[in-house]
Amino acid sequence: MNRITFVAGVAAAAMGLTTLAAMANTRGPDFATLDTDGNGEITLQEMQASAQARFGEVDVDGDGFVTQEELAAHARGNAEDRAERMLQRRDANDDGKLSIEEMAGRRDPGRFFDRMDADNSGGISEAEFEEARAKMKGKRGHKNRDKN
Repeated sequence: MNRITFVAGVAAAAMGLTTLAAMANTRGPDFATLDTDGNGEITLQEMQASAQARFGEVDVDGDGFVTQEELAAHARGNAEDRAERMLQRRDANDDGKLSIEEMAGRRDPGRFFDRMDADNSGGISEAEFEEARAKMKGKRGHKNRDKN
């Protein structure tokens, strides 16, 4: 296989994994998942097989195409899984529902406000808000898209 074909194949596989990760609203598979033979290296074939498997999770009718309905169903399933995990993690009294205290967890809104109010004016200006938002986005590693 020549170098151009190889590079194009790797790029296509990477784009496919990125697209599928976005469709699934996840970060994508980790190294160990991709390295199916466990030899410490990921081959193009392993990347392609992973992309195909992830596509197959969304393409429930197996026709080789993903419809809006299939994407929506997959997203709903992911959202339900996240909601279930959140409830399990935060439901301190195991009553099957979350109070505002359980939702907030250990987060102190006052402390968060104080950090955003950089000039200690008792209010958050638009500039302070945007600065805090940019810092938070940087801390998250840009994993969430700007939703303006």
